[in-house]
Amino acid sequence: MHDEFPQDDGILYLNHAAVSPWPARTRDAVIRFADENTARGAAGYMKWIEVEAELRAKLATLINAPSVDDIALLKNTSEALSVVAHGLGWQAGDNVVFAQQEFPSNRIVWQSLESRGVEPRMIDLNIGQSPEDALLDRIDKKTRLLAVSSVQYATGLKIDLNKLGTFCRDNAILFCVDAIQSIGALQFDVQAINADIVMADGHKWMLGPEGIAVFYTTAKARDQLTLNQFGWHMVEDQYDFDQLDWHPARSARRFECGSPNMLGIHALDASLSLLVEAGMESVERKLIKNTSYIIDNINNIDNFILICDEDPARRSGIVTFRHTEMGTAELYQLLTSKGIVCAPRGGGIRFSPHFYTPQTLLESTIEILNSV
Repeated sequence: MHDEFPQDDGILYLNHAAVSPWPARTRDAVIRFADENTARGAAGYMKWIEVEAELRAKLATLINAPSVDDIALLKNTSEALSVVAHGLGWQAGDNVVFAQQEFPSNRIVWQSLESRGVEPRMIDLNIGQSPEDALLDRIDKKTRLLAVSSVQYATGLKIDLNKLGTFCRDNAILFCVDAIQSIGALQFDVQAINADIVMADGHKWMLGPEGIAVFYTTAKARDQLTLNQFGWHMVEDQYDFDQLDWHPARSARRFECGSPNMLGIHALDASLSLLVEAGMESVERKLIKNTSYIIDNINNIDNFILICDEDPARRSGIVTFRHTEMGTAELYQLLTSKGIVCAPRGGGIRFSPHFYTPQTLLESTIEILNSV
């Protein structure tokens, strides 16, 4: 696996929850694609379309989508959330329930609906009850949609999506999951959790580039979303450029208004091939082993306090902690000066290793924390 991640000596990379390094195969795929463009232009465009189809198939398998027709390729999570928020036919008095602790992309988009008479119900997950109950307790007959991240970006809290999804299914509420901190890190099954809508960028745990994201919708959810972006690529017969009587694609491609990001498609397809080869069961097992190692060791170091939930059922690829005497900004500066690539989040320092992160890197990290 080291050959796939030949990172610089002295770099202790623990920031996959932000932006991941590319595998070597992804770098090679981008170079090949660039060389082909330089030498032949789009002469091989039909082959590019085959790679696009392969990527959709990989993504469908990765999240257990019923069909590749349920997969759209958008620019990022924020775009996908906006497609949902401003595509639903809201009625004055409707409400949407989401968490206060969400990343801004999954808060701002729902707050933007207030001008349309929609009540954005922002729920604090730190009020003493379980996060799932905190969300469900604010749902009523006027709730149109429940939006939640599968894993909270700041603390790594893993949400019980099965509980939320079952409730939404039984009460005819749309269930929208921002899975950017799960897909590629943990096993994820859209059918098992009864998700109507799921989105995730490729540049975190999927080990791909920025600028390309998966957007999953069930056929039922697609029918409820009014289109606000139009172009040649979103029509049913996308290559009949002379048609005047057009119709939106029946598949999720209806949300892709223009030319696809072929460079990103080639890169993400290469990255996902690594996860496919490793197997997501193995990826999750190794990842949780790495975060558990960090949690166990931080618990044994004086003056460090974990912010993340220590319950094994709540663990993800994220470990967040703080120092009792040193401020977060100072600690972050110290750790980065030692070569640790991490992030200040949630009132502390966020570490996010991946499944391939070597044990020696984790040991070196713990040695640095001990020296603090």
